[in-house]
Amino acid sequence: MGVRLRGVTRRYPGLTALDAVNLEIRDGEAVAITGPSGSGKSTVLHLIGGMDRPDEGAVEIDGEELTPRRLDDHRRRVGFVFQRFHLLPALTVLDNVMAPVLPRRVDFDRRARAMELLEAVGLGERGDALPSELSGGQQQRVAISRALINRPGLLLADEPTGNLDSATGREIIDLLLSLRERYGMTMVLTTHDPEVAVACDRIVRLHDGWIVTDERVAPAPDVLDRLGGLRP
Repeated sequence: MGVRLRGVTRRYPGLTALDAVNLEIRDGEAVAITGPSGSGKSTVLHLIGGMDRPDEGAVEIDGEELTPRRLDDHRRRVGFVFQRFHLLPALTVLDNVMAPVLPRRVDFDRRARAMELLEAVGLGERGDALPSELSGGQQQRVAISRALINRPGLLLADEPTGNLDSATGREIIDLLLSLRERYGMTMVLTTHDPEVAVACDRIVRLHDGWIVTDERVAPAPDVLDRLGGLRP
């Protein structure tokens, strides 16, 4: 799923979060958005995900402007992973993964797909566990599975390693990148962690609502090793 921000400005009372930003993300890319707190990183994700609307400019998805009429359909094609896991404590791991599609009619077996996703993140044996019985890294893996239940073409991750230790964070970013390859998704994430950023195809750095750098990166050899040679 390709994404384009064309002259996008987003203002809040007393603050311009983004100022005439132009950004293009190609279908299948993994892009890291970095910058200090308040630079506009999360605003970019919210606009791309249809959770917010620009004051000026346009957000385009696969070449078509994201208008209010298209928001509901678009949101079903987007998976969101947050810094906080937001799992429902009274539900099992399996039920947490299925939760987004339980109220809706779908054309697939919810339980079978949820189990497939838990297997994909290495938690196939923990479907009956409660979130409180899992480590932080395991809870984030459940949250990732939940984000993929609709087979999104676009995965957005807001500081997905921010609540994890560095070793677990590396495991999570490697997992996200491998799932991006496996399911053919475009991925956009925000991060303060340089190691997370350099694992992606491009790094876009924001400062005070402006893009100050946008560059392609070559992943370090240890990143390629952890990904099992999936990346060129």
